Amino acid sequence: MTINIKDIAEKDRNSVLHPFTQLQDFASGKLGEPTIVETGKGIHIQDAYGNQLIDGFAGLYCVNVGYGRTEVAEAISRQAYRLAYYHSYAAHTTDELAILSDRLVKMAPGKMSKVFYGMSGSDANETQAKLVWYYNNLRGKPTKKKIISRERGYHGCSVVSGSMTGMSFYHDHMDLPLPQITHTGVPHHYWDAHPGETEREFSARRAVELDQLIEQLGPDNVGGFIAEPVLGTGGITPPPEGYWEAIQPVLKKHDVLLIADEVITGFGRTGSMFGSQHYGIEPDLITVAKGLTSAYFPLSAAIVGEKVYQVLEDGADRVGAFSHGYTYSGHPIGAAAANAVLDIVEKEDLPGNARDVGAYFQAQLKEKFAQLPIVGEVRGVGLMGAIEFVGDRESKTRFDPSLKVGARVSKTARDGGLIARAMPHGDILGFAPPLVTTKEEIDEIVLIAEKAVRSVMDDLVRDGQKL
Repeated sequence: MTINIKDIAEKDRNSVLHPFTQLQDFASGKLGEPTIVETGKGIHIQDAYGNQLIDGFAGLYCVNVGYGRTEVAEAISRQAYRLAYYHSYAAHTTDELAILSDRLVKMAPGKMSKVFYGMSGSDANETQAKLVWYYNNLRGKPTKKKIISRERGYHGCSVVSGSMTGMSFYHDHMDLPLPQITHTGVPHHYWDAHPGETEREFSARRAVELDQLIEQLGPDNVGGFIAEPVLGTGGITPPPEGYWEAIQPVLKKHDVLLIADEVITGFGRTGSMFGSQHYGIEPDLITVAKGLTSAYFPLSAAIVGEKVYQVLEDGADRVGAFSHGYTYSGHPIGAAAANAVLDIVEKEDLPGNARDVGAYFQAQLKEKFAQLPIVGEVRGVGLMGAIEFVGDRESKTRFDPSLKVGARVSKTARDGGLIARAMPHGDILGFAPPLVTTKEEIDEIVLIAEKAVRSVMDDLVRDGQKL
């Protein structure tokens, strides 16, 4: 289909409220024209101007099976022709929904029981918060409502999930966070360890701090702890050694539910089907979205553990129906898309590809970037990784924010044909390519990124920056 690029750009500028966009700069044209994305195939997208880009971030960590998978499109089409919509209220279902739910309960880590559906990771985490509150009300603990998240954790942008998110710029001018949500320390050894502190010692300290926070708030007031197995938007930061081993006993001690936010790590990205399996996490509740449908259709899920669900079922005679749901909960087209995607994930062993190609990716990142004078840390797991830039490696001194080093590297990489994300918490270049990425494509990603980093280094030197 031929489109009028100028007309589309004008319509977009005049009518779309874009997320995470400087509104005045976009409205005035300072940011340039909107990128009109037309097609995608494999790990590439193409814009309306004919530019082809490697999507080194899989959209927003989500297009795990790659673009252009006709088998998913066909599953969506078949379901749309057969039954485009019906709700799941009052025990209504569809075959695709029942099959998907049975599949998720069986494949998820821990002892899971039921699945509740939404449309995004944000609304799934809203559901998780309500489940924590509902669960404690039903078992006679009406004050056990606070939910602890972590600094730099990302859990969404809605009211409760945005409060769970532990980055202040998500809260500023939005009247967040809510008082029911509080935050504990970020598990990032590079920035937050004491001098000489090992990763295990650092993890033990974070666990002690969590224990002290729960004691301070009162164990009878704390109902849940939500965390990503690997920090995503907060910097693509794997947990330090011993972290989950130290944290989980604290939660059990205080009868605090563990919500594993697997929106990014679910369905293979770490090299295991779930990040919880990768790190030995035993969750009570699991949040999934993104890779569930590879973003071919909006769908999220709150997977409910047996311990929580049994309390809900036992309380039904007293409180009546489970009074929570959305018009599109369990949407049949979403369920069909998810089943088609999970077929691909399993048949092509995408967790195995993320493990094997991911190991190669991590090695290439370290080889090409770890010794550069502006690189403080190279980190990652599976097919997610990050390069963090610093002004001084020895003293771990950050660059002056006005230099916008991370953003400059990201833009230079994009000019070279690679989408790699400038992460919002520091000068960080992040990667999360589709799980179908090959070693040859990793070589191309790393080559473009290396050229971009070296180009920005040269610019910094020309501007008088000492490296």
